[in-house]
This record gives sequence, C-alpha cells and structure tokens, in this order.
Amino acid sequence: MSVYILGIESSCDDTSAAVMDGTTVLSNVIASQEVHRQYGGVVPELASRAHEKNIIPV
Repeated sequence: MSVYILGIESSCDDTSAAVMDGTTVLSNVIASQEVHRQYGGVVPELASRAHEKNIIPV
C-alpha cells in the first residue's frame, strides 16, 4: 500500500510543494521570490503577496 504525502512550504522568500510516495519524491517545485533583492532583505508584505501569487502555479 502506498502512502502519498503532500508537503507545502511558504516561509520567508520561497513557495514550494512536493509530493512523495513513502520516501520517494515524485514531484518537487520551488518558486523563489526575486522581489526582495532590491531591498537587501525580505519584506514581509511583499513576501505574503508573492506567496499568494505563487502557490497555485506551484
């Protein structure tokens, strides 16, 4: 019997999702936010907006 796991991560400046079958990674997608580069660090309001934009495509 397979055990499928969906992992979703949205901390700091990355939004990612992975699907696993037990210990085997079936898919892993990461969207990094480039918007923070011009500010020299993560801007929380921009990060939250980027997570909302990136989560569906990821």
